Amino acid sequence: MAFEPPERLVRALGETYGDDVAARWLGQLPALVDAAVAERGLTVDRVQAPGGRSSLVLLVRRQDGTPAALKLAPAEARPELERAALRHWKGWGAAQLLDADVPDSPSLLLERLHPEVSLRSLPEAKALLEAAGTLRRLWVEPPAAHGFETVADRTDRQAAVMRGELPEELAPLAEAALSARTTLTTSSPEELLLHGNFRQSKVLSAERSPWLTVGPEPLVGERAYDLARLVRDRVEDLIATPSGASVARRRVNKLADALDVDPARLHGWTLFRAVESGLRARAAGRAQESELLLEFAGWL
Repeated sequence: MAFEPPERLVRALGETYGDDVAARWLGQLPALVDAAVAERGLTVDRVQAPGGRSSLVLLVRRQDGTPAALKLAPAEARPELERAALRHWKGWGAAQLLDADVPDSPSLLLERLHPEVSLRSLPEAKALLEAAGTLRRLWVEPPAAHGFETVADRTDRQAAVMRGELPEELAPLAEAALSARTTLTTSSPEELLLHGNFRQSKVLSAERSPWLTVGPEPLVGERAYDLARLVRDRVEDLIATPSGASVARRRVNKLADALDVDPARLHGWTLFRAVESGLRARAAGRAQESELLLEFAGWL
């Protein structure tokens, strides 16, 4: 099958995994797509664009005409962990895995949702309400003998990068985020299966349920970590609002109260995740994104 990978995917793969890994996988991608399509007897409608940052998604039809989505990601993105999480959720709050009996396939066949309609299409208050309800359904006990990373391990890797040399004006913010992470990881109040990358754009309209989530980067840990990314959703709108700082702080308390999460722990993880994302964007040359995230973090 001849196609052009979305530009967003090409750019993000290089930033995340390095140009060599990105070029190697993208070079193999046409053959991987052909094999996955032939193996399942699928008909391809089109490539989903702009798509994700670490995977290619094809909108396809099964042999009986049922619409589905075929997702392919490089090994470095650990698609086997996404498969394990989706299998465990069994469609509860997340897209249904349609080939759950294929444990070793590098591709995933998923229930097709409506990628053009995410929670970002709703007014902010309604979107946050729906997002919180969706996220709550995902927080379950992980399967026995799972291979998921823990919050402590993932953030330990991220913290190591954050300790690099920084401009004088950013050093206090980075130190505050690292201190918060140290405090939070000395103990964890719970060990639940988490989405790992949850935000409004990851929740799509569906037929089986009004809203279902996609694109997990699953790990095990406390709910406050998973909820933290949602706090800064639509950060560009917050920054543009004169009362953005107070709105952001109220959002921490409102979401914590709605989902029965300790607001202090949610505040700490929100700070750490915003600073980590901001510094990562800065290192990748995404200056505007970095400035927004670090300004948001400074409000906390």
